[in-house]
Amino acid sequence: MAIKFAATMNAINRGLDATKPTKGADMVEDWETALADLDVPGSKGILRDLASLRKQLEKGEPDADRIHALLHRLGEATTKIADRAETSQDKLKALGAALTEAGEHSPDEEEDAEAAANPKRARKKA
Repeated sequence: MAIKFAATMNAINRGLDATKPTKGADMVEDWETALADLDVPGSKGILRDLASLRKQLEKGEPDADRIHALLHRLGEATTKIADRAETSQDKLKALGAALTEAGEHSPDEEEDAEAAANPKRARKKA
C-alpha cells in the first residue's frame, strides 16, 4: 500500500490540476481495490465517495465543484478512519489532511489581499 500513498501524495503535492483526469481515475481505482475488503466503520462511505470521484474524473467535463466537495469529504473520512487502521496511521492522517486541503483549495476563490487593499475605483468624497 506504500506505493498508493506515495503516488497519491505526489499527485497532491504537484497540484491535482497538473494530474490528468485519467491518471487520477486510475489512482482512485487502485484505492477502491485496496479498500474493497476493509471492514472498518466508515470504509463503505469512503468507497462510495471514491466511486463518485472516479466517475467525475472519467467524464469529458468533470464538475470541479463536485470534485472539490468529494476530496474534502474523503479527506475528513480518511482522517477519521486513520486511528482504526492497523498500520500506516500516520500516512493515512497525512493523506486525509492533504485531501481535505485539496478539497478546500479553489484558485478562483482565493482572496487577493493586495487588490482588496488597492481598489481600482476611487471612493467618492462626501
